[in-house]
Amino acid sequence: MIDAKLIEIATQYDELNAELSLPETGSDPAALKRLGKELSQLEPVVSAWRELLAARKGLAEALEMRDSGDQDMHDMAQEEVRILEAREADLIDGLRVLLLPKDPLDEKNVILEIRAGTGGDEAKLFAAELLRMYLRYAERHRMSAEILHFEENGIGGIGEAIVEIDGRGAYSRLKFEAGVHRVQRIPVTESSGRIHTSTATVAVMPEAEEIDIQIDEKDIRVDVYRSTGPGGQSVNTTDSAVRITHKPTGIVVAIQDEKSQIKNKAKAMSVLRSRLFEHERAKAAATESAMRRSMVGSGERSEKVRTYNFPQDRLTDHRIGLDVHNLPNVMDGDIDKLIDALSNTWQAEQLRSLVSDDANS
Repeated sequence: MIDAKLIEIATQYDELNAELSLPETGSDPAALKRLGKELSQLEPVVSAWRELLAARKGLAEALEMRDSGDQDMHDMAQEEVRILEAREADLIDGLRVLLLPKDPLDEKNVILEIRAGTGGDEAKLFAAELLRMYLRYAERHRMSAEILHFEENGIGGIGEAIVEIDGRGAYSRLKFEAGVHRVQRIPVTESSGRIHTSTATVAVMPEAEEIDIQIDEKDIRVDVYRSTGPGGQSVNTTDSAVRITHKPTGIVVAIQDEKSQIKNKAKAMSVLRSRLFEHERAKAAATESAMRRSMVGSGERSEKVRTYNFPQDRLTDHRIGLDVHNLPNVMDGDIDKLIDALSNTWQAEQLRSLVSDDANS
């Protein structure tokens, strides 16, 4: 089955190259851009496929020499056969990875929402630390991060924060962060030294553009009101805060961080689009049993994904059973080990499915 797929891709690659060489294509910037993008996506697969064909040709020649009946020729070719068989196996494994279906949303920017869960003020302090962790992660990877909404509780904690993170592959890197994050530690306000357990919820949504989700004006209600939170003297002296209600779904987005009503409405619409986009994706995913069986998890907000155990200086990701130590580094945004492990696990599951399909075809 894998060979049939590769032949199909190689044929498509050759057809695209032929189209690229047409005179009319050279005068069409849009066509040039489209063809260039499609060719760049196929080129790694086609290159590896051609290497595999060359390895197989060399292997066939080495096998012929080995089995020719000449002892000297047999001894000389035996090592070449071993090397080429290993090379063939490596190339097939690599091609299986290249053929894994790509998530079309992976290159999108991210709308990340953090909300304090159970645990009162301690949960809000933990939510603030998670917010800082993701902001530092974005900074480490030269992604831009803008806080769209922020509800502070007065002691350094937050009830809710909404952040837009822009950068190449932002969604592919952060999508497995969604779920319930649990913290175990002694709160600074706890005089008896008793360990408390608190939670915060993280939602990660691909940033939806207008082309991704259309919102009918008659389906929304826009309310403006005076800001009540921090943000400077002039923020709460005008009706600049905006609350948008999507009537068909009941989704409500309120933004009050900017002094400008227009800017707050634009931010609220951006968040609403992403929530609606995620709402539609969640409905579709509910029918995909493979996603529900994934050991990485479905990414639902109700799913407990991690425990941050401060007394033991240990973070545990429950989906893959991974323990990571040095929590100060983790909370400073050093979460690549976690993200890589989750991505690799998801990829391995897809690969097992692909190999199973090949075996059954």
